[in-house]
Amino acid sequence: MDKRTTIKEDTMSKKAKAKPKAVKKNRAASSIVWFEIPADNPERAKKFYGSLFGWNIKLFPGMKEYWHIDTGGSDDTPDGGMIVRKHPEQPITNYVSVKSVTESMAKVEKLGGKVCMPKTAVPQMGYFAICQDTENNMFALWEMSVSAK
Repeated sequence: MDKRTTIKEDTMSKKAKAKPKAVKKNRAASSIVWFEIPADNPERAKKFYGSLFGWNIKLFPGMKEYWHIDTGGSDDTPDGGMIVRKHPEQPITNYVSVKSVTESMAKVEKLGGKVCMPKTAVPQMGYFAICQDTENNMFALWEMSVSAK
């Protein structure tokens, strides 16, 4: 054995014996939980996404112009919605799960973003707000709450 191997092994054994560093308690991940695709022609878009990805897209019960997109993935992959496009530049919107829409809206503004649509209830499902980041990208905050009215 040469001297370099001995030093390397000695260093590795010290690392293995060292006490593990304290693990920081992580807050819950803010994951994308829903998305919305605007469409000029929903029937054409349904055919496109259904044929491309195998998504099952059906009118959401009780709604006239909102379709549920069943992506067919497991429970940890998001489904989405399709809406009639409201303005020419309307982008796909990703909904990010947060603990509190109210607290997250304040944080968006503190960090230089904008709240474009304030906290809005989706009865018996939760609350959302539409925001814009510092790069002019739109996104939504989502807080799950079965008591939303």
